[in-house]
Amino acid sequence: MTTKSMLQFVTRHKEMPDKRTAEQRRHDFDEIYNDFNADAAAQQAGRCSQCGVPFCQTHCPLGNNIPDWLMLTAEGRLEEAYEVSSATNTFPEICGRICPQDRLCEGNCVIEKGFESVTIGAVERHITETAFAEGWVKPPIPMFEREESIGIVGAGPAGLAAAEQLRRQGYQITVYDRYDRVGGLMIYGIPGFKLEKDVVQRREALLREGGINFVLNCAIGSDISFDDLRKKHDAVLIATGVYKARTLDMGDSNSGSDPDGNNNALVPALHYLTTSNRIGLGDKVSEYDDGSLSVHGKNVVVIGGGDTAMDCVRTAIRQDAKSVTCVYRRDRANMPGSAREVMNAEEEGVRFEWLSQPVAFSKDKNGQIKGVVCQRSRLGAPDASGRQSPEAIDASDYTLDADMVIMALGFDPEDMPNMFHEPRLKVSRWGTISIDWKTMMTSLDGVFAAGDIVRGASLVVWGIRDGRDAATHIDSWLTRNKAEASIKANQKAAS
Repeated sequence: MTTKSMLQFVTRHKEMPDKRTAEQRRHDFDEIYNDFNADAAAQQAGRCSQCGVPFCQTHCPLGNNIPDWLMLTAEGRLEEAYEVSSATNTFPEICGRICPQDRLCEGNCVIEKGFESVTIGAVERHITETAFAEGWVKPPIPMFEREESIGIVGAGPAGLAAAEQLRRQGYQITVYDRYDRVGGLMIYGIPGFKLEKDVVQRREALLREGGINFVLNCAIGSDISFDDLRKKHDAVLIATGVYKARTLDMGDSNSGSDPDGNNNALVPALHYLTTSNRIGLGDKVSEYDDGSLSVHGKNVVVIGGGDTAMDCVRTAIRQDAKSVTCVYRRDRANMPGSAREVMNAEEEGVRFEWLSQPVAFSKDKNGQIKGVVCQRSRLGAPDASGRQSPEAIDASDYTLDADMVIMALGFDPEDMPNMFHEPRLKVSRWGTISIDWKTMMTSLDGVFAAGDIVRGASLVVWGIRDGRDAATHIDSWLTRNKAEASIKANQKAAS
């Protein structure tokens, strides 16, 4: 290490890549940040203090060797930086764009106090984009082929991370997904202004080139039975994610759900985002064509405070809504979404109602929603999670105009055993699939599970981590089975 290139945080300020103006980005779904050039990336990477205990690394779900690839970037050794980065992260070009670095690596940088953290995410993106441009990113072609076949259910972050790692080890991989494109939420749940779709499709092309097979528009349990899937493969990984939208409980007459689909003004967040992303991909979407999901000229209220809520409010801005308001029951400091995303949303014209709880919907004579009745709240004693619970303030009701209400309250698992028609698949009390965390195997021999379907709705980076861990356990299990089968065959031949 050359000390001249590092420890520059005392003389050089933190900088982010150039960002398009709010007025520019309000009118399209292009990514809002530009890429660093080589000099800017090296300068920002050189701010790293190379500390003995790198909190950025310990707070990264993937345990990325961040100080090492920052040092290599500062020294202009980008090919080596990419090798170090990709050794622990299957999709660094995606994490560099969408990870909430302000809550993970950057938020735990030891030089943050008084000097601001190192710009880790943008440097990670620069390293990987340079690697793609220079041809350093290769498809997962193994050195030798193994005969064992593995079926992976779900083409999202966890499933793809596992598929890539197992394919590199020579396994025959088939990934099944009920949707028509590869990527899961990276394609249909995350808007283009955070992750342009050609970034995901570029990675998909590499996976296909490496020999991974994809079976799309295929629902396990109906198009293929779960028993047939198990018979077809030597091991199965379930990585379906969680998609069932949570709803508000505001009494029978003001339910935050619409089971009969009669009220077009009440929309689940994922349905709204999927429709928007499909339009961006060039699909004809009937829900948008008939006006039920068009927010043009409408007052939009988004209920929720996570990253999905931020995706919804910023999407509505780009679809030319009349007004966009985000309602969250806690304050700004306790919001689970990325602080950077909140800042970007405010710049683009989103209004935030902090410490507010929806208590009812106001409706016209035809029963259509025309407003959200909210009640001011304050933060009280911590709940079981350690976070302060919001407490309603009496006589503080007010109404927000709303032609469309988007529910962004998080996601729960679907009825997994019934979805697969496999009653022997055990689930937890939260509805997620139960696994042995030491092996990541479910209650069915040879069937593993990873990602949100195990841990609940979480971040893409955690999905990648779980997929990589599952791949390691699947490889160990299959290798052990093969060795035991070989021993038994030799013993039988000897006798």
